Amino acid sequence: MSDAHRLEFDPIERAGQIWSRRIGDPTSMRLATSIMRVQQLISSELDAVLKPLGITFARYEVLQLLSFSATGQLPLSKIGERLMVHPTSVTNAMDRLESQGLVRRVADEKDRRRTFAELTDEGVQVLEQATAAITEIDFAVPGLTREQQDQTYELLRHLRSSAGDFA
Repeated sequence: MSDAHRLEFDPIERAGQIWSRRIGDPTSMRLATSIMRVQQLISSELDAVLKPLGITFARYEVLQLLSFSATGQLPLSKIGERLMVHPTSVTNAMDRLESQGLVRRVADEKDRRRTFAELTDEGVQVLEQATAAITEIDFAVPGLTREQQDQTYELLRHLRSSAGDFA
């Protein structure tokens, strides 16, 4: 963020002070609000660096997930399950990626009700460029050491687990 857009104070800290006076303990409010703001900052930065490649971070995740597949293909239902998104989101991402020539849908020969997604050669190239771009900016999480990144990850993983995100 440019200096011209930086505030002179931390609005979440200010809100915490007011919260404390009017409502009570601001600890969880400040944490939740900070997580939401960091998510906005990270998403914005990742999408900005991927924009020249014609993809968003959500579409990048689909490409990367397909590249992780042992067979080079995944059923569309598995994509949604593994990315923890609604099937409609997978369909929208697939429509965009397919129209860009980065993935293709393949009918399951054993079960015609099931459709697989697979990367195209162009998809592999865009994925490589995108991965280089986002690793160059350290996944938009600057300012933390590797140890702090690991600690933050573990805290957020515990929070996700407590919320029932995974077993």
